[in-house]
Amino acid sequence: MVKPKAVVIIPTYNEAETIGKMIKYLFAKIFPLIKNWQMKLLVVDDTSPDGTYKIVQQLQEKHADLYLYLNPKKMGIGYAYVVGFKYAMEKLSADVVIEFDGDFQHPPETIPVLLSEINRGYDYVLGSRKIKGGSVPEGWGIKRKFFALVGGLVARFILFFPSKAFFKITDPTTGLKASRVKGFVDRMDMDHLYSKKFGYKLEFLYKMVNLGAKIKEIPLKFKLRKVGSSKIAPDTAKDIFHSVILCRLNDETTSRFLKFSVVGFIGYLVNAFGLWLFAKLGFLEGFIWLLATELAIISNFTWNNLWTFSQQKFTKSMTILKKFLQFNLTSSGALVIQTVMGTLLTFLFGTQYRQLYLPLIIVFMVLPYNWLMYNRVIWKKKAS
Repeated sequence: MVKPKAVVIIPTYNEAETIGKMIKYLFAKIFPLIKNWQMKLLVVDDTSPDGTYKIVQQLQEKHADLYLYLNPKKMGIGYAYVVGFKYAMEKLSADVVIEFDGDFQHPPETIPVLLSEINRGYDYVLGSRKIKGGSVPEGWGIKRKFFALVGGLVARFILFFPSKAFFKITDPTTGLKASRVKGFVDRMDMDHLYSKKFGYKLEFLYKMVNLGAKIKEIPLKFKLRKVGSSKIAPDTAKDIFHSVILCRLNDETTSRFLKFSVVGFIGYLVNAFGLWLFAKLGFLEGFIWLLATELAIISNFTWNNLWTFSQQKFTKSMTILKKFLQFNLTSSGALVIQTVMGTLLTFLFGTQYRQLYLPLIIVFMVLPYNWLMYNRVIWKKKAS
């Protein structure tokens, strides 16, 4: 039986003091422990001035499964991993790629753990400093700890909230990862990433989640760097947030939600006008809210069909009529919510605040309800 291939990718720049030790340790102590995988090590070096790549070349004479990809100049960590992924897939036929540091900040003993989780059926295994058993170095300063904690939380929020991935992934900026190639890494467009710096990690994570990867976190005791300099550049925070914002803005669901929000605002204006008009005409309070809400429902259906859900747009007259009736039926929840809450608030606090009640009811009660109904019922995508 042919063993699957796992390629450990280490990006380097001026790491002559540690790369030799890491290579020897992996081949002598770690790789022999992994019986059911063909282990290969790929070092991607940016032609380090300190001669890191020369040490790798010397050790290649001893280790047949040691490979070197040499960039002509300093290209950054994101670029190093991208070319490393491509080389691992195209030249080494990798089944799994592992992102790993060459300075012992990532314990080499975590590599067998990563692969054991891949064996259990996970597609994307992440080392987390935030779960039980994981940690950051005691020697880190307040600034670095703040960046790791708050920066990671904000990135998680922008990328995933309110999906379950927000709660499942605790350490989005981790550098220790094992990724299944087939169906995941091989489906990535490596040539058009938003960042070739540190921000690539967040985009890669986002795409793996969207591809439906089964994700597992393992504890990572991140160690303090003893020699060399950090790969984190001064503009890393800016690069990360630039990447995560672009990921979310260019996401189909986010784009649709923004359109949905605009349509909802138009519906709000129609609703507000209806409240004013029917109150002016002297209707009973309950009918004021009922009729104004129905006007907004008609507006929302029309614009959502033409714009928000244009890919699933209804064009035939009978289909439009059928779906409009269905839309009204599902919107009866919103109708009840607004009529009951509007009438209740008016009774409790007076009619003079009617225009204030409306946006509060819409934002906190109607909007979430409508978003769920529109996606799950009215414009639900047909299974391919």
